[in-house]
Formats: sequence, C-alpha cells, structure tokens
Amino acid sequence: MAGGRGKGGLAPRLLRLLRRVSRLVVAALRPVRRPRHVQREVYHVWAAVRPHAWARLYLLLGHSSSPPWQRCSSQTLKDEMAEVTAEMEALDTGEDSKNNPKSKQMSIGRKKFNMDPKKGIEYLIDHGLLKNTPDDIAQFLYKGEGLNKTAIGDYLGERNDFNQSVLDAFVCLHDFTDLILVQALRQFLWSFRLPGEAQKIDRMMERFAHRYCELNPSIFQHPDTCFVLSFAIIMLNTSLHNPAVKDKQTIEQFITMNRGIDNGDDLPRELLESLYESIKTEPFKIPEDDGNDLMHTFFNPDREGWLMKQGGRYKSWKRRWFILNDNCLYYFEYTTDKEPRGIIPLENIEVREVQDRNKPNCFELYATSTDFIKACKTDSEGKVVEGKHTVYRMSAATPDEKEEWIKCIRQSISHNPFYDMLAKRKKNIQKNSNR
Repeated sequence: MAGGRGKGGLAPRLLRLLRRVSRLVVAALRPVRRPRHVQREVYHVWAAVRPHAWARLYLLLGHSSSPPWQRCSSQTLKDEMAEVTAEMEALDTGEDSKNNPKSKQMSIGRKKFNMDPKKGIEYLIDHGLLKNTPDDIAQFLYKGEGLNKTAIGDYLGERNDFNQSVLDAFVCLHDFTDLILVQALRQFLWSFRLPGEAQKIDRMMERFAHRYCELNPSIFQHPDTCFVLSFAIIMLNTSLHNPAVKDKQTIEQFITMNRGIDNGDDLPRELLESLYESIKTEPFKIPEDDGNDLMHTFFNPDREGWLMKQGGRYKSWKRRWFILNDNCLYYFEYTTDKEPRGIIPLENIEVREVQDRNKPNCFELYATSTDFIKACKTDSEGKVVEGKHTVYRMSAATPDEKEEWIKCIRQSISHNPFYDMLAKRKKNIQKNSNR
C-alpha cells in the first residue's frame, strides 16, 4: 500500500473518505424512509470501496467511531455521495492522469464526448486513444466509463452508415443467452439512454430483437415477434409506473394486445403472464443524466476551490466555486449546481496579482489584445449572455492559494493569433472611421 502518493499522502485521504462512506452507509440504514435510488447509490458507493481489503476492514470496525448522522435529508445524502464518488475516482486515477498524458487526454476525450459525441470520438481517434473502427468505438461505448448515457444513445442513433456499424458492434457485445426477454431488455436499456426520435428507437430495437433471437433461437418464430413484444413491454412499463397514466393496463389487456404476433400464432399465456408480473414488480431502470454527469465533465480538474469574485457592472463581491479545467475557468454559485454561472475561456488573456483596498490576496484576468474578455454567463432570467468584463478580479482566502491559482491559470492560458488579427482589424476600422 503506497502511503505517500499525492498531497498529504494517499492513506490519510482514503481514511477520511472511508469515514464519509461509513457515515453514508449508517445514514442510509437508519429507519428513515428514503427514495430507493438514494439507497441504491449509497450501496453503489460502498461497493466501490470494497475491493480494498483493508478498507473493508475499516468499514467493519469504524462505524462506532464515526459520529452518527441525524435525520439528514435525501438531498444531503445525494450531494455527499456525489462528492465521495468523485473523490474515489480522483484517488484511483488522479495522480496517474497528471503524470500520464494519455490518461489526461482520455479524460478530456470523455468530457468532449459528453458535450458533443462526434467531436469527442474524433478527438480520441486523433490522439491515438481509439481506432477508427466500429468495433473499437463500440467497446469504448459499451464500457461507458465516465460517459453520459444520453450522449451514447445520441451517437448510436445517428443515421450514417458508420454509426450504424458501431450500433451493430455495440449490440453484439451484449450477451442475452438464456435470458428471458425482460432481463435482456433491462440489460440493453441500461447501457445507454434511448433517444427521443421514433426512427432512432426503431433502429435500435430492431438490432436488439435480431441479437436476442440469434442467441435464443427457440423462443420466437421470427425477430419481428421479439421486436413487437419488446415495444409492448416498454409500453406496459410506462402504463404501470408512470403516475400520469390513470388507466393501468391489466394482464388481460396485455395478453389481448399481443395475440397473433408470433408469425400469426399466439405466444404462450404463461410467457406473457411472467413478463407482465416482472414489469409490475420491478420497473425498468432508465438511466438518468442529471447533476452527477458534472462529476465526469469536470473530472480531475487542474484546480478547484472557493474564491470571492467581483461583479462587472456592480462592484460587489460574491463567493463562487471555481473549477479550472481544459483551458477554461468555470464558476458556480454552489458546488452542487448542475450548470456553471459563467465560463471564461483562457485564450489571449493574462493573469496578474493586484492590490485591492477592500479585499486581500487579489488577482485578476485581463485581455491582452481586445476590449472585452471573451466569456459567457447566465443572467438573472436564466439566459446565457456574453460577458462584458474588461477584467475579472478574484480574491483568495490566503496568499498561498492566490499564488497557486495564478500559477495554474498561467499554465492553462493559450494564445490564438486569430484574436490578435481581429483586434488589429477592429482598431484600424475605428481609426479610419474617426478620420
């Protein structure tokens, strides 16, 4: 066990993390009614730590020393779990990604994929991290490490021939042998999120039906039977478990709806009854892409922390959570926010230390060749608007934090000659118009 890796050593960080996991498990097991998905997430976090034998021992022995949580809310648990999961991933890969350019590039590629699947795949291919083949890309999507499942579904649903070949390879990675249809559907629909377009869903479910029948040839007479029944099961799931649907489908209605679909013959009643009961007892788990995806989007940042930020028009100071990553500076109102309040691309700007009468440990970003810093923010009405800052001034809590922020920002700044050319052209136009 390596005890000195990273700031403060790996062991102390992991011990602190395990204490948090321990408290989460205790909190989840308290006799307080919580949503099932919160319980599942707690167990998921706990299970992620279990491969470490000594960590497992600590969990078994450490409960008594951990202060018991009182009746904390489900949202508190969820926020805490997101932080714990992110820290666990940072422990596993954080140091390696800083020392290994390929790991860093892979992390960047995943983030790019989550924002734009096509550009993300192109980035990974260009950097030699993926082969430009359907099989290799399908493997990457099937593993799904750090990938947004909506983005996976969008990529697989594209109509062009190459993406359809990737879809074929992706479906073939699923092993549905000896699974009843509901089990196979649960596995398949958990690996990505179905897109909203009917044609895309149709193509995906058609591939699923062919794969299922290929591995289970004795169940249905034709893949079309599997295709129709799969859609019927998805509709049944919606009918039984969507609160907006008042008239719940009965088992007799389900059986009647599926008469004659097996090449003109009826499917065995006991098969349809078992499918109905399975869905009634346990609904499909549909992947939800919510705030947890930010954990991947901003995974392993170059730096993050609280800073005081001065406003542009009104020179008031507000506390913001800043994340420095991929040559961009993001700031949030809270650490749990799903979207940043502002984004500052670190292109053609500089950073410097400044003195401020009202705040200590100040530094600021300023444009080198244009009047305004290229940036965007969310206004009070929730609209994304272009920023109008000539400088961004921040205040750190300590002199050391200020120096570290300045150092990290300088390392992330890039210079694009296009903006210098554009600035010169604008100045020439202004000079000519003033003559």
